[in-house]
Amino acid sequence: MARVFLRPGKGEIEVNGRAFENYFPTESSRALVGKRLGPTEPTDKFDLLILADGGGVAGQAGAARLGISRALVEFNAELRSRLKKLGFLTRDPRAHERKKYGQKGARKRFQFSKR
Repeated sequence: MARVFLRPGKGEIEVNGRAFENYFPTESSRALVGKRLGPTEPTDKFDLLILADGGGVAGQAGAARLGISRALVEFNAELRSRLKKLGFLTRDPRAHERKKYGQKGARKRFQFSKR
């Protein structure tokens, strides 16, 4: 889950009180958040304050991208069609599967013995 706040500024991104580059160490997670969201509203007009929690770094990066996209749509509704076409307004539906009773985990089973 990520909460995103857009504020007028120079384009700085802060995630949980840390700089964007320090919080997302890999290039792939930085690209997922999208320093620039393609051919949309330039984000260098805003400072982004992102509060992310739960999941891992990759999940938080995806949640931050969705939050930024939703905040930009709230700021300028004309961006919705472009962001929708790029897939930035789609939530990742994958979730944790529960452990099944009588078994080792969600998918793992005890070894079958024929005799």
